[in-house]
Amino acid sequence: MLESACAEPAWECCGLLAGRADTITTIFSARNALASATAYEIAPQELFAIFREIRAQNLDLLGIYHSHPQTENVPSATDIARAYYPDAIHFIISPKPDAPKPIRTFRIRDGDFIELVIEEV
Repeated sequence: MLESACAEPAWECCGLLAGRADTITTIFSARNALASATAYEIAPQELFAIFREIRAQNLDLLGIYHSHPQTENVPSATDIARAYYPDAIHFIISPKPDAPKPIRTFRIRDGDFIELVIEEV
């Protein structure tokens, strides 16, 4: 995810994270259809293809990731408003070399968010 954010630091990167039993095993990088530094969207055709692949591999959607190239990597008002998958963990990436926490994770539900601690295994 961090590599993806650093590869196109001018635009928000995005993708989905899948796995089983609360363990992320697969990253599905996607193209930001908005080509924007302040917003992201996965085109419907690509999103459906990723969901088909998640099902084909018998995985569960566990997370969504995107970057904030110009702002702090905390949920924006847009992130909160568009948190359509309340069970998914939101990973927000900062491509800035001086970011104190380049990858942060959040649960976004009902217009609010809390930061989570994710264990790398």
